[in-house]
Amino acid sequence: MKRRDGKTPSQRQLRVGEEVRHALAWLLERGEMRDPAFGGNPLTVTEVRISPDLKNATCFVTPLGGGGEEEIAHVLEALERAKGFLRHELAERLNLKYAPKLSFAFDHSFDEAGHIDKLLHSDQVARDIAAPDGEEDA
Repeated sequence: MKRRDGKTPSQRQLRVGEEVRHALAWLLERGEMRDPAFGGNPLTVTEVRISPDLKNATCFVTPLGGGGEEEIAHVLEALERAKGFLRHELAERLNLKYAPKLSFAFDHSFDEAGHIDKLLHSDQVARDIAAPDGEEDA
């Protein structure tokens, strides 16, 4: 996983990101979020990326079982409304100098993986794999 500036995250960033991910997943699983946008649809926190100074965290979430774009937008709005509460809870659970500021984003990696899987199992790819080198159809 490379950041936008081309540098890989440090071990500390990775460790803190995993701690934040586990704590957030536990908070969301516990069901204390009373916002109707969550509506009993469980969320998965797939990844948390922490800034080098450990003060900002981008949390990637996806609803279990998928969901439409409108449902995902409502869940992200609900998470934005609850980020103060979530940050406070993280501060109590994690032994960090500063609780990171949270931002939330939908994780598209499952959609991309499904698309790649569909492409790999297409008839055209199967035909190209079966054809010996140099005998491909034009």
